[in-house]
Amino acid sequence: QVQLVESGGGLVQAGESLRVSCTASGLIFSSSILGWFRQAPGKEREFVAAITWSGDRTVYGDPIKGRFTISRNNAENTVYLQMNSLKPEDTAIYYCAAQPSGGLSITSWGYTYWGQGTRVTVSS
Repeated sequence: QVQLVESGGGLVQAGESLRVSCTASGLIFSSSILGWFRQAPGKEREFVAAITWSGDRTVYGDPIKGRFTISRNNAENTVYLQMNSLKPEDTAIYYCAAQPSGGLSITSWGYTYWGQGTRVTVSS
């Protein structure tokens, strides 16, 4: 059974940094495409970032380009999202997603497995 477990969310002030993590089990992590999405209250789920199995390619959503960085550690079955210069509009539940094969996807239907999410709140 595939499980994705996010951690590291919390409450921070605008301008601060936060790193969220997602640890996977039950899938071949080292060959999986991994992504982060977020959903703010009253809004649709939004693409944040994705990374190839080797980490050689990444793609980012426009609202977070230049501020967020996705990375992965295949030895630890973990993907990270480093978030810098956080803004109140970054407040959302952040979800980790995994797709066992295929190319990078910026759409939610491109991913088969999802975590339960971790809440990030940025105060002004």
